[in-house]
Amino acid sequence: MASLEEDFPRGGTAKKPIESKIAVQRTEVDNLFQSNEPSEKKKRKGAGKDDGKNLKKSKTGKEGSLTLNAASKCVEILHMKNLKEGILMLGCVKEVTDFEVMVSLPCGMQGFLSIKNICDSYTKLLSEQLESADTEEICSLQHIFSPGMLFRCVIAKLDVAKGGTLSIQLSINPKLVNKALTSSSLKAGMVLSGCVDSVEDHGYIVDIGLSGTKAFLPREAVKDKHPEELKVGQNLTCKVDEVKNDGRIVRLSMSTTTQACAESEQGWNLTNLLPGLLVKATIKKVTKHGLLLDFLSSFTGQVDFLHMEPDQTSSYTEGAQVRACVLYVDPSNRLVGLSLRSFLIQPGSRINISPAGGDRIGEVVNDCKMTAMHHMSGALLELPDQTMAFVHRNHVKESSEPSNENRLLARPQHICRIMDFSPMDQILFASLRKSVIAKRFFRYQDIQAGEVVEGTVSVLLSHGMMVKLSDHIKGMVPRTHLSDILLKNPEKKYIEGMKIKCRVLSVDPENKKLYLTRKKALVESSLPLFLSFSDARRGRVSHGYIVCIKDFGCIVRFYNNVKGLVPLNELSSEPIVSPQEVFYVGQVLKAKVLNCDPAKEKMALSFKAAVEGDTAEAAQPQFDCEVGKKLEAKLLKKTVNGLEVAILPDEFRAMIPTMHLSDHMSNCPLLWESLQEGDNISNIVCSSKNKQQITITKKPTVRWSLEEGMVAKDFSEITVGMQLVGWIKNIMSYGVFVEFPYGLVGLAPKSAMTNKFVSDTASTFKPGQTVLAKVTNLDEEKRRFLVTLKMSEVVSPDGDAQTRLFNGLQERKAVSDMLASRENSDLHQQLAALSVGEKLKLTVDTSSKDSGATFKSDDLTGATILATKHHVMGANLSPGQKATAVVLHVDILSGHVHVSVLPKLVAKKKSLTEGTKYTVMVQHVDQDFAVISLEDTAQLTVIQTSSHLNEIFLTDSERLKAGMSLAAEVIEASCEELQGLPLVSWERSAPNRQRTVSENLMSTKGYRFGDMVQGKVRKVKPSSITVTLEDGSTGSVHVSEVVEAADVCEGSFPTSSVKVGSTITARVIGGREASSQRFLPFSHPKFTYTIPELTLIPSKLDESADFKAVSTKEKLNRYKVGEEIQCFVSKFIPERKTLEVTTDPCVTGTVELLAMITNPTDASHPEKLYKLGQAVQAKVVEVSSKPQRLILSLTGVHKLEEGSVALGMVTNIQPHIGLLVKLPFGSMGAVTVTDLADAYRPNPLNGYIKDQLFRCFLLGEENGKWQLSLRPSRLKPQQAKPAKDPEVLSLDKLTAGQIIRGYVKSVGEQGVFIRLSTSITGRAKLQQSTKYFVTNHKILSDHLTPNSLLTTKIVSIDTKEELVHLSLLPEDTGKPDILPESLGLPLRLIGEEKKAHDSNRRKRAASESEKNPAESTVPKKKKKTKKSKGDENDSGVEVYFREEEEEEPKPVPVKVTQSSPSRLQLSAGFSWDVGLSSLKPASAVQEGDSSDGEDEDGSGKTQKKSRHELEQEKKAAEKALVQRETQLMDPSLRPEDAAAFERLLLASPDSSLLWLQYMANHLQATQIEQARAVAERALKTISFREEQEKLNVWVALLNLENMYGNEESLKKVFERALQFCEPMPVYQQLADIYAKCDKTKEAEGLYKTMVKRFRQNKAVWLSYGTFLLQQGQSDAASALLQRALKSLPSKESVDVIGKFAHLEFRYGDSEKGRTMFDKILTSYPKRTDLWSVFIDLMVKHGSQKEVRALFDRVIHLSVSVKKIKFFFKRYLEYEKKHGTPQSIQAVKEKAMEFVEAKGTEAAN
Repeated sequence: MASLEEDFPRGGTAKKPIESKIAVQRTEVDNLFQSNEPSEKKKRKGAGKDDGKNLKKSKTGKEGSLTLNAASKCVEILHMKNLKEGILMLGCVKEVTDFEVMVSLPCGMQGFLSIKNICDSYTKLLSEQLESADTEEICSLQHIFSPGMLFRCVIAKLDVAKGGTLSIQLSINPKLVNKALTSSSLKAGMVLSGCVDSVEDHGYIVDIGLSGTKAFLPREAVKDKHPEELKVGQNLTCKVDEVKNDGRIVRLSMSTTTQACAESEQGWNLTNLLPGLLVKATIKKVTKHGLLLDFLSSFTGQVDFLHMEPDQTSSYTEGAQVRACVLYVDPSNRLVGLSLRSFLIQPGSRINISPAGGDRIGEVVNDCKMTAMHHMSGALLELPDQTMAFVHRNHVKESSEPSNENRLLARPQHICRIMDFSPMDQILFASLRKSVIAKRFFRYQDIQAGEVVEGTVSVLLSHGMMVKLSDHIKGMVPRTHLSDILLKNPEKKYIEGMKIKCRVLSVDPENKKLYLTRKKALVESSLPLFLSFSDARRGRVSHGYIVCIKDFGCIVRFYNNVKGLVPLNELSSEPIVSPQEVFYVGQVLKAKVLNCDPAKEKMALSFKAAVEGDTAEAAQPQFDCEVGKKLEAKLLKKTVNGLEVAILPDEFRAMIPTMHLSDHMSNCPLLWESLQEGDNISNIVCSSKNKQQITITKKPTVRWSLEEGMVAKDFSEITVGMQLVGWIKNIMSYGVFVEFPYGLVGLAPKSAMTNKFVSDTASTFKPGQTVLAKVTNLDEEKRRFLVTLKMSEVVSPDGDAQTRLFNGLQERKAVSDMLASRENSDLHQQLAALSVGEKLKLTVDTSSKDSGATFKSDDLTGATILATKHHVMGANLSPGQKATAVVLHVDILSGHVHVSVLPKLVAKKKSLTEGTKYTVMVQHVDQDFAVISLEDTAQLTVIQTSSHLNEIFLTDSERLKAGMSLAAEVIEASCEELQGLPLVSWERSAPNRQRTVSENLMSTKGYRFGDMVQGKVRKVKPSSITVTLEDGSTGSVHVSEVVEAADVCEGSFPTSSVKVGSTITARVIGGREASSQRFLPFSHPKFTYTIPELTLIPSKLDESADFKAVSTKEKLNRYKVGEEIQCFVSKFIPERKTLEVTTDPCVTGTVELLAMITNPTDASHPEKLYKLGQAVQAKVVEVSSKPQRLILSLTGVHKLEEGSVALGMVTNIQPHIGLLVKLPFGSMGAVTVTDLADAYRPNPLNGYIKDQLFRCFLLGEENGKWQLSLRPSRLKPQQAKPAKDPEVLSLDKLTAGQIIRGYVKSVGEQGVFIRLSTSITGRAKLQQSTKYFVTNHKILSDHLTPNSLLTTKIVSIDTKEELVHLSLLPEDTGKPDILPESLGLPLRLIGEEKKAHDSNRRKRAASESEKNPAESTVPKKKKKTKKSKGDENDSGVEVYFREEEEEEPKPVPVKVTQSSPSRLQLSAGFSWDVGLSSLKPASAVQEGDSSDGEDEDGSGKTQKKSRHELEQEKKAAEKALVQRETQLMDPSLRPEDAAAFERLLLASPDSSLLWLQYMANHLQATQIEQARAVAERALKTISFREEQEKLNVWVALLNLENMYGNEESLKKVFERALQFCEPMPVYQQLADIYAKCDKTKEAEGLYKTMVKRFRQNKAVWLSYGTFLLQQGQSDAASALLQRALKSLPSKESVDVIGKFAHLEFRYGDSEKGRTMFDKILTSYPKRTDLWSVFIDLMVKHGSQKEVRALFDRVIHLSVSVKKIKFFFKRYLEYEKKHGTPQSIQAVKEKAMEFVEAKGTEAAN
């Protein structure tokens, strides 16, 4: 090693050798990103050619020869496939177990450090310990390593695991890590790693891996860092303090954390460079995927994007100085990876091994954005919480899918699964593979005990069976759990690969242990599972299995180690003496919990109680629901007598009986009909529950009673005189049973059912009818009670009849709406639009005096419109006549419309006066409802046929009928709930008894509007005060009616001024409805309220003041938009994020989130700003009385104004627009990318997310949409710093020559369009965009995505056309070109070059035409200079000529040789007879210039050249020509471009190889169409005799279509190929293509066709057989063999069976193959060829015993001696290779015996 160092010094002080070395490397590295380098070997060959010339330029060439991996084209991360043994890496401890350490390596890889690979002394210590059996001094791995610790390691071995995955075995043995160091190369200051070899008195001997070198570490040097004594084997990073005796003795000190950088003087070179060293480096090149750095004076390393500090990416510029840490070194190809991440460079070498956001491995994350795609490495994702994740390229797509990275990058959102966290890269690794995301289980933590899982049998062991659930998860089914009984031969039941269903018994994620059961009773058990002791509540029953049987009972186990004891007396109802005889271990039984103590983890169980069937009490519904709780459910199924529903959100099953859908029995079937499966049902409550079921009701009155607490929860709460709401449960001859909430049932005897005489109870109530009941008797002992339903004894709740009317009509409206919303329901929609009292224009269809009339209407097709005889009385109707009718009733289910043509109903309506009495007539009766007409006002309205819940009609005469007269009083002339019809209270005219809607209200003393009352304050809430009035009734005071409006201060709480218990005087201003607590609008003074609404405001208490009722409508109309009003906070609605405020008892306004807050930080909890009942000032934004709407703002503004600042919320992020923003008051706005900040940044929209809030400046409104700005200079002009990229408001602000930045809007044929501001877009033409010659704008659009940030220079401004012309050229902007050099595009000629080029062209043309006038008319083929071998790594700059005859430039690429750094350039045209002086080295022109191909100094060309220079040029040109000629002569050289291919094809047009290479050349450049065209040309060109050559092209074309085409195109090519070639080979080739691509279905289909079409062809059957066996379909192959034998001639049979047997050996079951051979050879023993094949196969696949038995059979065959001799020879060879001297001797003896026997036979 030392001698090698002398021959090739690296670093050090010898100046000259370094320079020449550097020059060599310059050649090798210059092409790091060029696109046309061949393999490494050739590169190295060409490296030394230009040594001498490069000496001058050595200072620019500081690359290390380690970049010989130049073929990588771009910086990529380290991949598994590139790993080799011997690569040195920096690793970090992830997990420590007893025998190995799991190590995190760079780029997300993971390695394992075995206990054997620590160091020699530790291994020795281990083996000594094992032998001596004394284990005290040993120091375990946990002592030596701790998670997060960094160390150097080396890849010791790459193992291939069973599944084909690579396992990286590491070593930290100093002998391997420091292998490249020698004693002589040690220098003071070096930082080395070593292991403690032994502990001495004054310090430690450290093994640094160098033989002959002793390294000593004094104790003093260690004290600070390791106060406790170091252990043998401990890994240390030490600094060399002193080297003595030529490196034989070294003194070390502990390397401090503020580690000094490695210096070149310390003798580091590429062979001994170590990971973990800090180096000072210079950025040499910045690429999209990473950086190239120079370090230690002459080496180059790469930094991939994972190891660039994320928040400093912008500061990485060429030439910048950085500190880097060596990450990995690959000595074989000298690749050095560096890291710039702070956690590796900064002191403190311990790393976080878990991500900052907690453990998220296995989590599936939605709405991820892909921020970057690095095609060689992978993609970067931004998760919704702004965490970054990396997706390795193998996980970007499924392995079988074609890659389409651009489409992936363009997708706005991705779903990924987090797979791991890499501590070395401090980034989460994720996967976008659908198969990975869809996996149910990713880690052991995802599996819960008790879950039923599916898996495949992996392997059967003696103690159980391994089951594979997914790639990383395996479970164990213990032997006792393989079946309900113990299996003697489990292998008969379970076969490897079989899919099975198991249940998880227990899971231990830390130790990755999973236990499963296959016991059917456990897997299919529907009983609750005991996963913990707390689940095992007393009385519950579950399935468990016996684990142990003792004399005192059985121990039963459940899940997760939950177990309990079944005592002897609980085992069975029969006495059991010996449990062992009755039960067996593993038996599954039901056990009931007798008692359980979770704290002590003890449980007593019973088999006896579980069997005796008192399981009912344990089978509680899992759904826990309180009675009276409001629920929502989804309809699953309609049954005859109810609805099966799933209660949301738990999907718990329940039943709603049809009779519980409404208080009105006639509405129940209507609602049942109108509901459909899948509909959501709201407004339902749980009315009772027991262990088996819960009862659900939708009856509004029952719901109200539960809300009001008018219920008894238990028998103990029932008292005599208590009034309850219930429903009829059963009707008996002696009375009716009434059921109440909470499952209570009372009996109403026949006598207590009604005031009337009842003879038959069946004719009274209907089952399910809602009733009011009053408790009359209690029987405590039997827990029974009696109730009365008599109307005289029960008090109807206040406003009950009115509320029921409203509810009933509302339900009917809901039915018609539901039916109308169904599909194909045009008729339902038309009927739902009709309302009572509506007038229709109809045509008479039929008419008769007895049955009435039917009508037709064009608008109501399909409906039956009819009028009864009473409703056509007096009208003379004849068919076809037109008539006006009024709607009485619409039956939406049957499609019937009942109308009337009576003149008094069709007449013009007259207005009604509230409070007046009218005589009304019943016009139509429909079960629970009737339609009445009011005298001669032509007004109709709807009433209920019963005015009390308990009212029953025993005879028809009691019921309302059409034509009956009633007395009624109008309460409200137009009632909203009745769709504008009048609300009336009515009574029958005949009997004197009054029955009005407010029947009971009138009897109790009510309060009228304006009454003065006295009361005592009972309760003070922030928004209201409850008052107990003198008569014991309750009143309510709204927060707005406490204090005079003028006295209310903003932010105060008016109700707090009133004290509980104080006496107050108040005045009635309205009332609340008793049943629904709804505030009733102010009505006429006679109407009384039972719950009055009061006011305490002094000015309103003044009796002399004018005190009038004001309706809600009038109140709303008083408010004006923009007016400031006083409100009180009512409630905050979190779902909608809105605030409700009230201005008065009947007016509620809403405030949206954006009108509530001004600071975005308050958005998360806006309710904290506003307390309940607080007074606030609001501005009216919008107000309307119909529908009632009041929208307010609390921010002090009520509309948006230009120039103001408002709060906005992001609703969408669109790259081509920017941000779409929701503004207050329903407005929308947009922020363009140029208005996001004062200083533009590369990805402007990153960092913004949906629903984000921010303040924005309103620039102006256009078409109802606001233009916004987020620039600090707009939002805070005083505080903002001067803008780096100021706003461009108009073209006047721009000047030609100005440098300005902007965002790419789009790239098209006209050029690059760049957004300079919201309104101004500039354009850079293509030739002003890049210095390269671009033939297609798509090249630019690939590199310039929308919103890329560019620096441009304004070339000119056309104010008339409003155009801005820009330039992106580097000489204008001072920035790098927008296209990377790695694309290898030709440069565009400019200036002098172009002139010289054109003039030279003309000269050439002239000289040629003089010499050869005939020839000059023929356009010459452009010559192309080819690269010489020495310049293989040339970038091939192409120069384009401009033809004078043609208007547009035609690109003719001239490949020019280039040896780095001097490039040969073709100046001004190319002509063989101008003389060689035209070829000149570029170094003559571009002295000291960089190699970017732009010659800015045009004047240099006109200077006269010296004679020496001309000579030099001539020589260089001659050399280039020689190289070119040798290249053209070289037959092995593969052509590089189209022209070269064309030239070769002229020579050999029939060579399919050439044509295929030409196609491949196009495919590499993804030019699919061109490749197709080449194939078509080939098929036309190749001679028809060359069938094989043509077939080759057809196969290539089939391959191409399979990979890049679609099924249609592949089919077409296949059909054409069949026409032009022999069909059989074409079929075979396509089948092979399908098989290779895993298109098994297609391949199988094709083979089936083939065996039908070519059934006489043996090869087809064999090919199909091979395919089937490769697919593992052994049975199918056997069936195919039988078919083949039937189809083929019998003489072929033996061969075919032999071939199939051969295939079985190769792909299938060797046992089967052997049987097949045995069978044939038994029938045809003389076929020695088959014997020979059989022997070969057995030698390969059989055991030695079997092979010897076979040979013994063969040598006894009765065939010719010559053949037997051959077999003996083979036998002997086999024994010599595999046998022993004895077995060889035995064969020889057998041969002797054979010869003797033959001799004897001959003699005889």
